[in-house]
Amino acid sequence: MRVPYDEMKGTFEKILLKYGFPEKTAARAAVMFTDNSCDGVASHGLNRFPRVLSYISKGHIDPHAEPAPEASFGALERWNGNRGMGCTNAAAAMDRAMELARQSGLGCVALGNTNHWMRGGSYGYQAAKAGFMAFCWTNTMPNMPPWGAKECRVGNNPLVMAFPWKDAPVVIDGALAQYSYGALDGYRMAGKQLPFPGGYDREGKLTTDPAAVLETWRVLPIGFWKGSGYSLVLDLIGSVLSKGNSVHQVGKLGDEIAVTQVFLAFDVENTSGKDYAETAAASILEDFRSSEPAEPGGSYFYPGEKAALTRRENLEKGIPVVEDIWYDLLKELN
Repeated sequence: MRVPYDEMKGTFEKILLKYGFPEKTAARAAVMFTDNSCDGVASHGLNRFPRVLSYISKGHIDPHAEPAPEASFGALERWNGNRGMGCTNAAAAMDRAMELARQSGLGCVALGNTNHWMRGGSYGYQAAKAGFMAFCWTNTMPNMPPWGAKECRVGNNPLVMAFPWKDAPVVIDGALAQYSYGALDGYRMAGKQLPFPGGYDREGKLTTDPAAVLETWRVLPIGFWKGSGYSLVLDLIGSVLSKGNSVHQVGKLGDEIAVTQVFLAFDVENTSGKDYAETAAASILEDFRSSEPAEPGGSYFYPGEKAALTRRENLEKGIPVVEDIWYDLLKELN
């Protein structure tokens, strides 16, 4: 089943207004949830929306809260998210990081006490489409074991990097687990096995069964010990810059709330210059594409290229949805 873009966006917006969000916040959040599904990331679009509504009902997300600056250190600012809507908080933080970058070449906003940002790539695209290079990351609840351990003590702490490139920016958005929990749940709902092992089953063996990994919470860090190490250091830097919660502190709150995020933007025009950046990128991407595919007739993509193709198809044909989730969502309008 496919749903037109405007119909999905309008549905999200009406529901958020019903839950008490101001018109501006509801409109921006509705676009972001719809864009995520349109780009093929329903795990952080439509499929995640019911959990967002449950967090609003629990009081974890304050519909009226707005992020606010707390301290300034030149090109770096510390903000408090006040437990508002995570995706709009994050978008506001990236907006401010870009404003700072226009002044100094580099801008950074460390955001504490916020909520789940949904699809991290949203903020990479936000920056790249405005002509900025960007880095951003978030911490999470403890949902991944350190390499060599059994119990979850680190987060899968998604990391995003972005580069502006024509109508298909180069954006990599990846949890530091081989698969995010949203991706695991997507494979489980589709009744599919993972293409590569994603974690451990109850017997402690690597498995491609998403349900088995979701049962144990023993997801596999990317690069094994490397992903585990990156996760720890990102948590250290983010929690210190923001004076916000670290992974283990988020874990004491019961649900994944009041997390910490960092947003960095680099102004291409006022540093390297747009012409130089485009020439360099064209050369790098041309070389990247010159490699022979591993399989005859095969293809490969730079990060973000496939999402652009998916978006074009879904804008034309409608956004694929899980029917049960879509129809359950429509009941919120009654």
